[in-house]
Amino acid sequence: MQHRWRAPLAFAALFLLYQSAEGVGERWLHSFAVQGVLMCACLAMAWPLSRWLGWRGYGAYALQAPPRGLGWLAGGVLLAVLAKAIAVAAGLRLGVYTSATGMLAWQLPASVGTLAMLLVVTFVPSLAEDILTRGFWYRAAGIRWRSGWAFVLLSSVVYVLNHIYRLERGLLEWTMLFCYGLAYATALWRSGSLWAAVGLHWGWNLANGLLAIDTLDPRRGSALSALAHLGLALVVLALPPTRRDERRLWRA
Repeated sequence: MQHRWRAPLAFAALFLLYQSAEGVGERWLHSFAVQGVLMCACLAMAWPLSRWLGWRGYGAYALQAPPRGLGWLAGGVLLAVLAKAIAVAAGLRLGVYTSATGMLAWQLPASVGTLAMLLVVTFVPSLAEDILTRGFWYRAAGIRWRSGWAFVLLSSVVYVLNHIYRLERGLLEWTMLFCYGLAYATALWRSGSLWAAVGLHWGWNLANGLLAIDTLDPRRGSALSALAHLGLALVVLALPPTRRDERRLWRA
């Protein structure tokens, strides 16, 4: 097998595993356990595929090891949670959301176990999707990006198309997802680490799980989420870039 076919085959394997989590686990078998196993299988498969493509560990997806990676992860989570809080506060004032307390409220998990489960079920899908729609295209695909904007735009389009079960919702949904992709891909390009994108993505999903609100106007809610992510992209652009070429360090 010629080496040039490895990247497309690796992407196809990751894509099928990722999509099967919802398609087979949730929609066909209606099993949360099967969905979780398939999503974890996608993450597990990413490691040998990275090695097969000639990288060490998860290096094919720009997942740097601690402590640098953990700093980007933590910073991204904090930024995303703050952005979600601002969006919800604005939505409550504008009548987009409602809360039993009439104010920004956070749903406290009933136990440590519940919180731990929430952390896992929001982290694993976020990381798997970031590998598939950002990390892979940044490094594993073998594309020599001459423009950051070219990478960010392509990654954002891939991110939209990856939501195959939500595309039927129409243009507003696509626009919202595209804005998500802009923020997350910009974080990867500016930092050189996929953990920066994972932090933003995970933080947003985690905040969604903790919020004690109901959406009264889904269309305006989507618009607020899109604006929040455009704001995140601007914040990331304002930060000093730390991207550097670490390809040699990660080659197997």
